[in-house]
Amino acid sequence: MTILPVILSGGSGTRLWPLSRQTYPKQFIPLTGDRSLFQETVLRCRGALAPPLVVANDAHRFLVREQAAAVGVAPADVILEPLARNTAPAVAAAVLVAAASDPEVVLAVLPSDHWIPDRDGFLAALGRASDAAAGGRLVTFGIRPDRPESGYGYIHAGAAIAGTDGVAAIERFVEKPDTETAARLIAAGGWTWNSGMFVFRARDMLDALSALAPEVLAAVGGAVERAARDLDFLRLDAEAFAVSPAISLDHAVMEKTDRGAVVPVSLGWNDVGSWGSLAALTTTDDDGVTTQGDVLAVDSRDSFLRSDGPMVAVVGAQDLVVVASEDAVLVADRSATQDVKRIADRLAADGRSEHLVHRQVFRPWGYYRTLHVGPRFQVKELMVHPGHSLSLQYHHHRAEHWVVVEGTAEVTVGEDRRLLHEDQSTYIPPGAVHRLGNAGRIPLKLIEVQSGSYLGEDDIVRLDDRYGRPATAPER
Repeated sequence: MTILPVILSGGSGTRLWPLSRQTYPKQFIPLTGDRSLFQETVLRCRGALAPPLVVANDAHRFLVREQAAAVGVAPADVILEPLARNTAPAVAAAVLVAAASDPEVVLAVLPSDHWIPDRDGFLAALGRASDAAAGGRLVTFGIRPDRPESGYGYIHAGAAIAGTDGVAAIERFVEKPDTETAARLIAAGGWTWNSGMFVFRARDMLDALSALAPEVLAAVGGAVERAARDLDFLRLDAEAFAVSPAISLDHAVMEKTDRGAVVPVSLGWNDVGSWGSLAALTTTDDDGVTTQGDVLAVDSRDSFLRSDGPMVAVVGAQDLVVVASEDAVLVADRSATQDVKRIADRLAADGRSEHLVHRQVFRPWGYYRTLHVGPRFQVKELMVHPGHSLSLQYHHHRAEHWVVVEGTAEVTVGEDRRLLHEDQSTYIPPGAVHRLGNAGRIPLKLIEVQSGSYLGEDDIVRLDDRYGRPATAPER
């Protein structure tokens, strides 16, 4: 049986701030090793399942393609959500796209930000779930709990489903109980955590959406019908998609259907939903301290300490989470890590940007990193991949100086086109049409000094762009 993985990659991961931010959320960050959670998810499926169908936020489209290619995976397609509407609309879009080719195909819906070290166990459980799905069931994975956890929903398994291996009908859902209630559920037996992974036939989910969430299906159906092909992406129609209710697949379908089923599993699963969850995956010293990056801990106990920026020194800490990025530091009690998302909410309310972007911002051609910002000037490092180029563009308000640090730059300013090598530079005055490309075989790195009355990224008028971006979008 062919199983088509549907990888949901639209989350923002605000509880993992300051590393996870809107433009570069947790699924794309190497948190548990050298690869991102998104890459681990696509690799979990590679070779055993069909090439994945990815549903992603429009802002992350090039990250999806780049990170998948880096681990040798070519998605069957990448569906772009114009805005976040929760999992039911995202799944509905994937189902409609898949059903257009084969309504009998079995889909495995997988969040891109979960940690599952037991690949063999995962594939075995997926096989059991797909057998039940072939019989018309809408199956979810239930994680056997090892502690009373208030951050997850719970599922109670009912009668075993005849002809299946370890698959049971869903008897009841409980949404994120308090710790005391969770302890009682676990003690009673038969309860598992709701993992957010689903397995079903395309036509069965379409039937369920039609009966139980018709508003979702109608809106997303219009968005798919009016979708447009954009390079390697399928861009859903924004106006139609916005009409859909913002609702999870659990609330829209799974808690209402009489065809729901659950496969209890273990798998070493972790949703990496908070710094506390990530700390549970890491190795500690004899005092219960985890250090990652440039960290020095003295006389400290039971703490998670990570730096992706400056050196962090901690003395006498106990039960703390300390996480430093290039431009922000989080200090939290270990018992409060589920509430870190309140920081992102506060930053948004205060009109700040630290919940949105890092100093290093990824683009389809490479990245730029802000090194210094001053009055009427800023300094950035740019990296351009071999064979790639920025758009042909101009700025109304700023001038730019480029100094090549490494590689070979192809520079166009007006009618002049030339190559610049290491230690060579050029100047682009305000209003000058220009383009930067990498003409070599190694990454091009340069320093850009901007000066002028306005230095925002939205001061870009794009005349030509190989990546199909709009003329005035705030991207290079």
